[in-house]
Amino acid sequence: MADDRTTAALQRRSLDAVWHPCTQMARAERVPPLPIARGEGPWLFDFDGRRYFDANSSWWVNLFGHSDAGINAAIKQQLDTLPHVMLAGCTHEPAIRLGERLSARTGGALGHVFFGSDGASAVEIALKQSFHSWRNLGQAGKREFVCLRNGYHGETIGALAVTDVAIFRDAYDPLLMRAHIVESPDSRLGNEAEALAALRTLLAERHAHIAAVILEPLVQGAAGMVMHSPDYLRQVRAMTREFGVHLIADEIAVGCGRTGQFFAWQHTLLDGDLASAAPPQAGEAPVGGSSPAGERGGPPSPWPDFILLSKGITAGTLPLSLVLTTDAVYRAFWSEDVTRGFLHSHSYTGNALACAAANAVLDRFDAGQLARNAEQASQLAEAFAPLAKHARVAHLRQQGMILAFDVVDAPAGFAEAFHLAARRHELLIRPIGRTVYVMPPYLLDANVAAWLAAAVRRTLADLFPESDVD
Repeated sequence: MADDRTTAALQRRSLDAVWHPCTQMARAERVPPLPIARGEGPWLFDFDGRRYFDANSSWWVNLFGHSDAGINAAIKQQLDTLPHVMLAGCTHEPAIRLGERLSARTGGALGHVFFGSDGASAVEIALKQSFHSWRNLGQAGKREFVCLRNGYHGETIGALAVTDVAIFRDAYDPLLMRAHIVESPDSRLGNEAEALAALRTLLAERHAHIAAVILEPLVQGAAGMVMHSPDYLRQVRAMTREFGVHLIADEIAVGCGRTGQFFAWQHTLLDGDLASAAPPQAGEAPVGGSSPAGERGGPPSPWPDFILLSKGITAGTLPLSLVLTTDAVYRAFWSEDVTRGFLHSHSYTGNALACAAANAVLDRFDAGQLARNAEQASQLAEAFAPLAKHARVAHLRQQGMILAFDVVDAPAGFAEAFHLAARRHELLIRPIGRTVYVMPPYLLDANVAAWLAAAVRRTLADLFPESDVD
């Protein structure tokens, strides 16, 4: 009997049985998927024994490497105790503990956690909670949403309506609600003032009808790792407060330490805000208790009304997403009237195995992961700095453990060509258009960072040999 686990056999079986995401399957016949046998640390291994450095953390989810013993142990322990129970009418300690710990990281400003399954479902939940809370408060006319140009928030119908990436949304445009799209701040263009002015103009005109603004703090991922400043976010927060509009911070990609803080939003906090950003010490009540400042007479909270997490929250082991929100939003649903409740669910809401993995992730951060990330980010910057002089490289940029650059005069089909060429250098990497980026697991040292930069440079040399000069 022929071996059905060879690379060629697995590729054929996958093409026959699996509909792959973000893939034109007709093209996959010519460029079949790479079968992966196992993962260890930052490396993935195929069935022929070749290894590949997971430079994009398997779509940004893998924080601590593949097959991490500590995360796996937490899942195995929970598996032997309680794999799952419905969260409607029941509860369990892993979900409770996770909610408490995430709330504490906001100093209690976002004290209520709703569980979802993935990033897009978290966006759907936040959009629905925003609209429904306004309706419960007697402002049903607030049903419009604002998103940024080139922003990405997922591919379900509601999330796609606030996504401005044509390749994902154009085919489904007739199904979508109409969102307002405002200018995106882009550090390459220096246009933050213009972007803020455009948002102010829109909010001044439509605030009575707008439920929320949604954005990706600091880095717009699918737009090509477009970066902006914390000051832009501070001004957006002030503006949404001024006009009575919710602010949704989509940290699905940029949360869990990717930017240098656990929440990307923490970069916006000023010295006077820092007390509300740190987890309370053991036995100490969160700052503001269950009613954060700004909701019952205190100064306005510097936090957004919603923070969304997914991807890295389980370190690439199990699907889970979370929507953190304020006491004010939560209280808008507080009623004996079932129609005023938030009737949203899925069967695996708050899955105990996923929550156990997420708690193990938080244990790493409690043990000093951010300090290690800062050192690794510095090593990444030093290793890639010489690429700034490369003839094909423009706008080398970095935010924490996210580093990107644009390729000058990239030809059609560049992203696929780069991806395939990189495999020859033990590198698994998927550019976004003409933007090459690395978002590696948190396992770098100076030598690994130097190796990664060299592999990227060798891949560029394969595609543009005439440009490979110092």
